Amino acid sequence: MARKEKTVIGRTATASFPSEGIYNIPVKIDTGADRSSIWVSNLSVDDSNTLHFVLFDKMSPYYSGKLHSTRHYTAQLIRSSNGTAQVRYRVSLTVELAGRLIRGSFTLADRSRNTYPVLVGCALLKNKFLVDVALESPVQPPIKYSHKGPAYDEELRRDPKAFFKKYHQHNRRGDVEL
Repeated sequence: MARKEKTVIGRTATASFPSEGIYNIPVKIDTGADRSSIWVSNLSVDDSNTLHFVLFDKMSPYYSGKLHSTRHYTAQLIRSSNGTAQVRYRVSLTVELAGRLIRGSFTLADRSRNTYPVLVGCALLKNKFLVDVALESPVQPPIKYSHKGPAYDEELRRDPKAFFKKYHQHNRRGDVEL
């Protein structure tokens, strides 16, 4: 049996979830991430241990409001490059990426603060794609969500000393709750 050629993709792409009726979503290709992740909202588990979620959120143009339910899910500890860790649910979804229909594992996360609503990691890319970071992608820039926080530069210009006191005096990394 001949092995299928690997498809070359750039560091961004568009993906679709045809079974969900969701098309042309800008995605980030992240070879530093093991797993893929998708933005979900209204995440819950009911008394019968069924996981419920909605893909994306009302502020996203990809939001349909369709409630998804599954009893086939796992949980996984995800560590980010900045040292934080989250326990996330993981489900299988069918995604179309660069013309290829793939069944893959996605962790469910609130990606509302991320530039891209979907992140595609190594597990989904393995043996199917080669990533060329120099490749110009025809991806439209993702939509910027309006709730990303205050205008920090403006706040800094108004009063640099108050800005330091608010964000860094007792918090060296500058972590904020958004």
